[in-house]
Amino acid sequence: MAHTNKNATSVVIARQPIFDRQYQVYGYELLFRGAGHHPKADFSHFSADVATSRVINYAFLELGIDRVIGENIAFINLTRSFILNDEPIPAKQNKVVLEVLEDIEIDHELLQGIKMLKQQGYTIALDDFVYHESLKPLIEMASIVKVDVLMLDEDSLREHVRELRQYDIKLLAEKVETLTNYQLCYDLGFDYFQGFFFCRPDVIEDTPIPDNQFVLLQIIQKLQQPDVEFKDIDELISKDAGLSYKLLRLLNSAALSLPRKINSIREGLVILGLKAIKTWTTLIVMSEIDYTPKELLDYSLIRAKMCESLSAAYDCSAESGFMVGLFSTIDAMLNRPMAAIIDPLPLSDESKQALKHHEGDLGALLQDVVRYEQGLWPDMSEQPVSLETFSEQYIQAVEWAQKTREVI
Repeated sequence: MAHTNKNATSVVIARQPIFDRQYQVYGYELLFRGAGHHPKADFSHFSADVATSRVINYAFLELGIDRVIGENIAFINLTRSFILNDEPIPAKQNKVVLEVLEDIEIDHELLQGIKMLKQQGYTIALDDFVYHESLKPLIEMASIVKVDVLMLDEDSLREHVRELRQYDIKLLAEKVETLTNYQLCYDLGFDYFQGFFFCRPDVIEDTPIPDNQFVLLQIIQKLQQPDVEFKDIDELISKDAGLSYKLLRLLNSAALSLPRKINSIREGLVILGLKAIKTWTTLIVMSEIDYTPKELLDYSLIRAKMCESLSAAYDCSAESGFMVGLFSTIDAMLNRPMAAIIDPLPLSDESKQALKHHEGDLGALLQDVVRYEQGLWPDMSEQPVSLETFSEQYIQAVEWAQKTREVI
């Protein structure tokens, strides 16, 4: 296992998307903590203030925030000491939303600190907010209020919305874990949504897959056959000029960084080999699926690259790791149960069990990658991979996914 530069990973970082009402990504909340050798290590010696300072300096100065959030906005948690110490924030005002944590003591000194940040042009958000009349001065300085929908029943949620709509603020529903939660919050008029509801299929039994989606699934099925030959792939691609164009663009993109320009699919086969061409063609076909939100493919790409990079530590093949990560959101893309999509595909039993039940070494790898991206770091399995390594591979996978999405 490759060891990571300790200086470069003093912060372990991930991101969680925040969507607007059009299901487009508005920004990403940065999830972070001090790094240790293993996901279950004790991080209590890192204070919240140290962690806040580290993530801001690491993300914006050392790492380069664009590698993690692209052109989007970063939501960052601030502690009381960070606000009061008037520490400089190495980020442009239009690139960050500063979140005031729910457990911060509210007094005149804190309000003055927040007021100063607002006067500097920063957007202020209130995290895990529970409405109380005494918090009115804080609400009046905020632009966004984040409401934890898991902490409130439906009546309480409706009451919160009624109270907060008196103010000139945007409402963000966080910890939205199901499509039912999302629909309720949408109907209540929330402006933004955060949680993993979009990764779960909205399954309607006995609803057939639309014809255009079914054709793409048939192509994926053909590509996964163990005896598929290049002439088969060439025949599939040649029927769709769009697929040919996208594959050539991908072969010549920064995502692959090949040493010279590729002028034909056949030339790409000679350089990369049949397995690689099969993999990239599968990726492009998946990008043609009509799904919402588009963030689902980003998750598939990031998981695929991470599973590929970490596969050796889990005694898995890199190719199997990549494909399992790539297929990990196909149930949400097609709004079908994973088994209904995966069982007909000519994948190995190991891959099928990994996708359906997170079983076996491949399943453990996929599960740890998913837990990492969700910030569930203490729940990751006892594997000989440090959290620093996961962080490094995550950042590289995000950057690779962004480059890949530009050409497919």
